Amino acid sequence: MFLQRLGNKGIQLGTVFDRAAARHPASPVYLDHDLDIAPELGRRVTLTEIAELVDDFASRLWAAQVRPGERVVIHKSDSFDISLLAYSVARVGGVPVLLSPKLDGATVTRLLQRLGRPTLVTDQVKLEQELPPEVFGSTERVLVAVGGFPGGTSLASLAGAERVPPVTMPQDLPALITHTSGTTGLPKLAVQTGITIQARCRPQSVLLAPVGRREPVAVHVSFAHSRMISGTALFALRGHPLIVMRDDDAARAAELFARVPPGVIESHPNTLLHWETLADHPAEPLAKVRCFSNTFDAIHPRTVDTLLGASRRTMPFFAQTYGQSETGAIAARTYTRRHRAGADGRCVGRTFPGMTEVRVVSRDGLPPTKSSPGHIEVRSGGQIVTYFGEQERFDDQFSPDGWWRMGDLGYRTKWGCLHLLDREVDEIPGISSTLEIEDKLFTRLPELLEVIIVPGGSGAPIPVVCLREDRPLDPARWRAAVAGLPALAEPVQRRLDELPHTATTKVKRLELSRQLAGPQDDPPAR
Repeated sequence: MFLQRLGNKGIQLGTVFDRAAARHPASPVYLDHDLDIAPELGRRVTLTEIAELVDDFASRLWAAQVRPGERVVIHKSDSFDISLLAYSVARVGGVPVLLSPKLDGATVTRLLQRLGRPTLVTDQVKLEQELPPEVFGSTERVLVAVGGFPGGTSLASLAGAERVPPVTMPQDLPALITHTSGTTGLPKLAVQTGITIQARCRPQSVLLAPVGRREPVAVHVSFAHSRMISGTALFALRGHPLIVMRDDDAARAAELFARVPPGVIESHPNTLLHWETLADHPAEPLAKVRCFSNTFDAIHPRTVDTLLGASRRTMPFFAQTYGQSETGAIAARTYTRRHRAGADGRCVGRTFPGMTEVRVVSRDGLPPTKSSPGHIEVRSGGQIVTYFGEQERFDDQFSPDGWWRMGDLGYRTKWGCLHLLDREVDEIPGISSTLEIEDKLFTRLPELLEVIIVPGGSGAPIPVVCLREDRPLDPARWRAAVAGLPALAEPVQRRLDELPHTATTKVKRLELSRQLAGPQDDPPAR
């Protein structure tokens, strides 16, 4: 991990856009939506204008009495300005705490209470429709970024506040707090420093090495995710034109990509799966993509095959990273057209030499294999420093000799490749890998938009399927697709929007399993 520590003085989040604008003042940022806090800027801005906006709102936060070291929760309606307000908080020395717009009001209130009376930056819509009145008693102050609300201070009323110079904080102190996916309960609050954020940028720089700095980068990642903060910083400082997206609707993405063709696309695996339809679009919106990249979760081989086939570049590649919010990217592999057809979707690649380390610990005293996977444990300079307010829970994630347990099961091949089979909490007895079965079903049934296999109580595992355009599942095709696979129960068909999702579009498997086992008045299978 010495390469992550070498020369790492911290990222200094508060001045990222100042430095990016100084190097690339006219570099464009394209948006698929208007910024809630500055709709007048339109949907094409420059890094210089972004830097000015961050400075402006930092000064308004200072005028509202936000001071260095204070925790400032940002929970507002979905927009890129969630990320930009985080940079503004950092510019005055505060610690931005990003809570996804998808979190419900009760969860937000519990997290505010854990944070110990932070400042809350929200908006009129959230206060009127989702957040309970208790948030005022759980915070030091409520700042309303858009609109107004009784008891809150409108940031619009502080327009024209005297500009203040950026505050330089020690980079080994907390610099950013984001939450985990919450797939197993109340989200944890993951704390990063400027040094750990900078360390996370370095593996991504390795993956971007073959990509020219003039290639536009399209990003569709949760604005409240730590990857959005580190990724935006990296791309802006490198000078890439940015395409920042709130909407993953395929038709809107096709229109935007046809107008501003990206050279790099980064998004969550489920979004890339939805964008498979762009491969057949008459406008060829993926034709100029040099690199596809997914964030932290394994991706299905069908998606890789489809997207690479849609590029008209000579040597496009797909970069898959494996990691989690607590660690940043740990391992990676690249796919090319040469080997994409026979790719094993469970292989998540190798570590970054000198930056990350992986080991797999046996559960039964035997060497971990596909039939007897072990616990995946990692070390990285990009690891978080604690879970806020839950130090004991954080410490429990480490092995006695200091390795971080990912909560995943897998094994390593004799060539050193890491294979991810399942989350520990999702393991189903008698099934070596639910993810592998899902990979096969995706490949055999192109009409599938989603398939999730969950425990079936005392019976066989239950496959939950979603089809494109909500078409009915063909029973004959399903029987042919499951031939040779472990015994599964009859499929349950749902609409995609009926499934419980995290902020990063992952299906909450445990919650889905509980829904299927719930009372008979739950939404019926179709």
